[in-house]
Amino acid sequence: MPPDSVADMLHAHTVEQVRAAEAELMARLPDGALMQRAAAGLAAAVVDFLGSAYGRRVLLLVGSGDNGGDALWAGAMLARRGVQVEAWVLSDRVHEAGASALRRAGGRLVTEPGSRPEVVVDGIVGIGGRGGLRENAANAVKLLHGVPIVAVDNPSGVEVDTGEVDGDHVEAALTVTFGTHKVCHLVDPAAEASGAVHLVEIGLVLPEADVEALQPRDVAALLPHPAPDAQKYSRGVVGVRSGSAEYPGAGLLSVAGAACGLAGMVRYVGDAAVADRVREAHPEVVGAGRVQAWVVGSGGGDGVADQLAEALADGVPVVVDADALVHVEPGQAAVLTPHAGELAAMIGEQRETIESRPLHFARQAAKHYDATVLLKGRRSLVARPDGRVRVNTTGTAWLATAGAGDVLGGVVGALLAAGLPAYDAASVGAWLHGAAAQLASDGGPIVAGDVARALPELWC
Repeated sequence: MPPDSVADMLHAHTVEQVRAAEAELMARLPDGALMQRAAAGLAAAVVDFLGSAYGRRVLLLVGSGDNGGDALWAGAMLARRGVQVEAWVLSDRVHEAGASALRRAGGRLVTEPGSRPEVVVDGIVGIGGRGGLRENAANAVKLLHGVPIVAVDNPSGVEVDTGEVDGDHVEAALTVTFGTHKVCHLVDPAAEASGAVHLVEIGLVLPEADVEALQPRDVAALLPHPAPDAQKYSRGVVGVRSGSAEYPGAGLLSVAGAACGLAGMVRYVGDAAVADRVREAHPEVVGAGRVQAWVVGSGGGDGVADQLAEALADGVPVVVDADALVHVEPGQAAVLTPHAGELAAMIGEQRETIESRPLHFARQAAKHYDATVLLKGRRSLVARPDGRVRVNTTGTAWLATAGAGDVLGGVVGALLAAGLPAYDAASVGAWLHGAAAQLASDGGPIVAGDVARALPELWC
């Protein structure tokens, strides 16, 4: 797919990129105009969060930088609308223009809060901050535990460019960010601390971002559609080598994902007993023959190394999952689909370390294996060897269920067979998999088979 076919991609820029764009814009605007834009958007978002303005109680946690200035100017705007605003200053200096504006509007600067607020605005540390919160700020946040927090640009204490968290940090219900999303808004664990993210446009002109997230129209644009004269072979044939006598369900679920309708044909090659069950559940699935892509590894048991070798021998793109991952060498596979535990076994790390730095390790693995790596998690990451990453934002906590990854591998394989490049196949597959889980769940529990059955409903 050409790049201009992607319509709505959500981009996450680095601090350096944002700072450069802000400097360029401020050179063309009157002094303070950019902060006023940001503050106006922040104040509007706080009122929306509260549901009304007059008589409500808001506490600003204010640091020394521009982030604190945004909070103070927004506080002044809120005070003029009848909100009771206090600003708890947590540093030895404060943004003077913002503080003066708050006082003039009827707000107060305090050394500790008076009555308990209804909402806290986190203006402690902005996008230039590093490391966790300082002790006084951490204590202030703990004192206000239970009060919902609206973060200014990012939750204070998270690492903005990596999505990592090291030490005390804010857990926001809502983050109001300016000009563009930042990496911490998309990548866990910081993304979880960001809560819902509201973007305020302030007129920044930004370069291409290395971290992005597909939106529904992007997926629709990338999804392969049959040509008017299509036949089953031209639409792509995906082969599945998964499951074993010990784990027959893995074979069934991999086939269920592959047989979602995105490819023209599915072939199953594997344990004879599993093959019988596959044919019973999916009579349209056939046996050995030429394919455009393979899916290998789920529930493969003792024979998984042979399954992988046989698939690689065909010279077509291969999706490698589960048991087969530890047998992969650099440059062999198109897509690897590990969860954190499997990636830990592949690269000799601890699972907890990978879960704390998923962006770092997804990129590292993609470069080392010269493959697209789909690192599964709450926010799955799809990394290319060149460092570009797509973050998947669909899904539900109910998707953490046995066999869900088997279905995902099948979907990605079908998209590869249908002609999508590995990066698009993995990121579109992850998006569809998560969206199908949301559809099937409707807020309640699901099993992996429910996800596979819901996939065709997404095309409706």
